[in-house]
Amino acid sequence: MHTLELKGVDSGYNGKSVLHGISFTAKESSVYVVLGPNGAGKTTLFRTIAGILEPLSGKIMLDGKEIDSSRKMRSSINYLSHYNALPEEMTVYNALRFYSDMEGGDPERVIELLDLKELRNKRISDLSQGQKKRVSIAKVFLVERDLYLLDEPTANLDPALSKEIRDLILRLSKNKLVLYSSHNLYEASDIGTNLILIKEGKLAMFDKIANVRSKSYRVGIRASGDISKIVDAKKGEGGYYVLTVSTPKEAGLALEKIVKSRILVTEMRELDNPLQELFGKDGK
Repeated sequence: MHTLELKGVDSGYNGKSVLHGISFTAKESSVYVVLGPNGAGKTTLFRTIAGILEPLSGKIMLDGKEIDSSRKMRSSINYLSHYNALPEEMTVYNALRFYSDMEGGDPERVIELLDLKELRNKRISDLSQGQKKRVSIAKVFLVERDLYLLDEPTANLDPALSKEIRDLILRLSKNKLVLYSSHNLYEASDIGTNLILIKEGKLAMFDKIANVRSKSYRVGIRASGDISKIVDAKKGEGGYYVLTVSTPKEAGLALEKIVKSRILVTEMRELDNPLQELFGKDGK
């Protein structure tokens, strides 16, 4: 079983610290979601764990061995950067073969796993954003590693594509140690079981996601008819019916009930959620 341990890690750029005293232990067979608003230090954390940045102080241990900038330790980690680039002029297969020639692994295996068969002979420049993301994930899982770092892999994707990518990652992450960064608690609850909350460069929370999701939040619903007799919602400000729920699933079930009653739902949005308590009232 692989174990990642951080002990009092400070890290940053040009001698200026972005992360302050980060300490936690993460173990295999779990997806740990690194949650935090933009600018909290998530990418700095991943780059430091990956050995791209040297810690200003503290230690990072993988299976009891200190991670540094040496190729030997970095080869134990696969890192999907938020800004991951692909060779646009290559076909999907040739790109994966190029990476396998450098790092090892079988392109055919990941083409099969990520259902890329219909795309294998297409140039990467001709792919959609979602298809490119699948190729990036194939690259990361091309070779078996001790630790996988996935930095906001669903950034800038629509909700349906985001769900598809999360499902792929969840399937590929079985029995692996994975850190997955996000700024969305509901995305986090869909893929992970453990939460690492980073706020202003500090570890603000290390807990089970279920413990955070237990807090209720309000959903605003605009509909063509009175839904208060179908679900426990009250008419509120702005023309919204306000429904209090504890989980995204509960909100989804309420929506199903309304739709089955043949009332048209024109809008459904979160009026508040546990993120506001975690990040502050302004979400920061």
